[in-house]
Amino acid sequence: MLEVEGVHTYYGLSHILFDVSLRVKAGQVVCLLGRNGAGKTTTFRSIMGLNPPAQGHIRFNDADVTGTPAYQLVRRGMGWVPDDRRIFADLTVGENLAYPLQVRKESKSEIKERVTKVLEMVELGGFGGRFPAQLSGGEQQMLAIGMALIVRPKLLLLDEPLLGLSPMMQQVVVNAVAQLKENTGI
Repeated sequence: MLEVEGVHTYYGLSHILFDVSLRVKAGQVVCLLGRNGAGKTTTFRSIMGLNPPAQGHIRFNDADVTGTPAYQLVRRGMGWVPDDRRIFADLTVGENLAYPLQVRKESKSEIKERVTKVLEMVELGGFGGRFPAQLSGGEQQMLAIGMALIVRPKLLLLDEPLLGLSPMMQQVVVNAVAQLKENTGI
């Protein structure tokens, strides 16, 4: 499903990733562990085309996607929850969830149904009309995860997914990812 081979990534003149390789098969859950500054986020950014590698290759579903823009990778089936959430402050929770489906020109009934399911899945039922600033940090994190889940990704990259979440909400994330893995619930 995902192959990262011999990736070297730089920020300007700073060499950040040195010969990174990894493989993720369909159905696998893989974690990148390391101290702050070890390159976990840069690895995700390289995979998502935001910091394309200077050397090496990234393959997704047997296609070379090295340096492919993030929006094209999402269309191909990748989902990503960055560590800085990337939610739209001027849209409500429901509008944040609906936006990627609107871009894909899904029907209004399909959007409404999936937004409702994802709101429940990430424990934000009843919060659809609120703005992100009205949510706690943990609730904002759940919204970011919901935005990635709503597009039914084949591969989901989560950067610091449990940051700021209570143990109960951490279990909600685990359950939501399990539902995605089983292709149920969304």
